Amino acid sequence: MSTPAAADPASTAPEQDPAQSPEPGGSKAVAGRRSKRRPGDVIFTGLSVGSGLLIFVTLALVAIFLTVRSIPAIRDSKELGGGPDAISLWSFAAPLVFGTVFAALLALIMAVPVSIGIALFISHFAPRRLATPLGFMIDLLAAVPSVVFGLWGGVWLVPKMQPLYELLNKYLGWFPLFGGEPSTPMRNLATASIVLAVMILPIITAVSREVFLQTPRLQEEAALALGATRWETIRAVVLPFGRSGVVSASMLGLGRALGETMAVLMVLSPGSTFSLHILEVGKHNTIAANIASQSAEATPDVMARLIFTGLVLFIITFVINALARAIVSRSAKA
Repeated sequence: MSTPAAADPASTAPEQDPAQSPEPGGSKAVAGRRSKRRPGDVIFTGLSVGSGLLIFVTLALVAIFLTVRSIPAIRDSKELGGGPDAISLWSFAAPLVFGTVFAALLALIMAVPVSIGIALFISHFAPRRLATPLGFMIDLLAAVPSVVFGLWGGVWLVPKMQPLYELLNKYLGWFPLFGGEPSTPMRNLATASIVLAVMILPIITAVSREVFLQTPRLQEEAALALGATRWETIRAVVLPFGRSGVVSASMLGLGRALGETMAVLMVLSPGSTFSLHILEVGKHNTIAANIASQSAEATPDVMARLIFTGLVLFIITFVINALARAIVSRSAKA
């Protein structure tokens, strides 16, 4: 009886990966093959990196332009001893900053609750037949030019709001916001804030709606299965999940309100005070509206002061966006 021949060790040994070859040139060859990149990848990477850097370059150029062009106003200001006829930049810019921030905050206070309510209605309550066209209408409302909102506010809204303003001043005049002596036509900060609220409402609504629609469906069904009502599910699941998105949407709306020009210019009677009376006329103004109204006939000195206020608005917007980014990052980590 013949016994089977012993297996050849060379035939039974596992094949060795070239990447693990003990040959000195094996790893180098594999590394060389891996380092080869397709032309499409190189082009796409270059375009992506270049596009990202273009944003920083643009912001840097804008900041440099505003800083350089506002240096004459800073140098000749009363704060730096510019001379007997020098104008105080604080007296010139501070009331404009106050009016800009005040109007934007009032608009945000009015717009955010309504926007969240509309977004929740579209995403969780309205039937699809109604939610789809309503979402389209919200998106189209965001594309309406600001001059149209200005015409609507100055021609239609101001007369319609006058009886309400008179009632607020009569019965709630003890409250600082509704105090003072309003006059007609009531082109005041309250009307401008309402117009700004209508303008930023579609932006906040559209972003919040998309965030609420991304809520995990299993979490909502689990809450309903545990006996939660529709509102309790929204409060316990949807709103916490979309908190960072709502903050981002609100900051986008705030940025739009801070930089709005034509709508405010067409509705607001300008002033230069720190008054809290939003029903009084001729008490407030914003940086953007002031620049638009005075830049056409401005002398070099006045133009330098206007550019300085533009620099201040640029810094305010940058700081607000940075704070919003920090809040969103903290909410995401939590």
